[in-house]
Amino acid sequence: MKAFHWILLYCTAPLLSDVQATYHLMAGDPELMAAQSYAQTRNNGRPLLRTLNPAKTDSQCRSRSLDLVFIIDSSRSVRRGEFEKVKIFLANMVDTLEVGSDTTRVAVVNYASTVKTEFLLKDYFSKLDLKKAISRIEPLATGTMTGLAIKTAVNEAFTEQSGARPRSRNISKVAIIVTDGRPQDQVEEVSASARGKGIEIYAVGVDRADMRSLQLMASTPLEDHVFYVETYGVIEKLTSKFRETLCEVKVEVVEDPCKCEARLAFQKQTQAAIQQLTAKHIQIERLENTVGRA
Repeated sequence: MKAFHWILLYCTAPLLSDVQATYHLMAGDPELMAAQSYAQTRNNGRPLLRTLNPAKTDSQCRSRSLDLVFIIDSSRSVRRGEFEKVKIFLANMVDTLEVGSDTTRVAVVNYASTVKTEFLLKDYFSKLDLKKAISRIEPLATGTMTGLAIKTAVNEAFTEQSGARPRSRNISKVAIIVTDGRPQDQVEEVSASARGKGIEIYAVGVDRADMRSLQLMASTPLEDHVFYVETYGVIEKLTSKFRETLCEVKVEVVEDPCKCEARLAFQKQTQAAIQQLTAKHIQIERLENTVGRA
């Protein structure tokens, strides 16, 4: 009879382990978290791009639909190599979003002492076209008229004529300002006016950027809307932060419910079979003991 025990244990151990894992791995269990992490890694694709290649795209989050305007400083203090890193940051940001006429639309306002709207929200509805347009942007060289750039974005980029969706559509309007200097004009009043029109403002400061000015421009809470990096060389690292901020729905890996139901049914059948075998074995042992005493 001992042999029977060992055979039963050997045959059912894998099934018991599977059943136990199904019913006892709770939220926060290290094994479950590791499994989820592994599944997420297998199913959610590749890491973020680190080079500006318009032909390539990265896996995207499911972002809330946006009318998104980048306002970028290209004054003399921003060297050409640094400006190229800003463009790579913009391209990587485009890769993290669901771009399209019915999802997220993107525009870019470039500024120094003058302001140039590089392209409007209505101009490009594909990642490839957007990144090609970004790659063609050239720095403007002098001055830092940040207030004028914000005013231009509000009056030119965030209008329905330029491709912004009407307020009735409830599409989030977002401006991301990237600057490395102190504004040479006033930003507080124009920023407050923009926010009053429903535009959410993120302020990204690099190197010598004036923190007080960033705070005056940004929406509240400031800890969620003001960012600072020491050099343009690490600005790309903000992509993941904005990815988390702008992603409304996290894409989760969910197993096929049919497979889950089938697996659960099999496990229940296995448990029932084990219980029946155990009960029969107990009966046989009792019968043998009875016969042995007779």
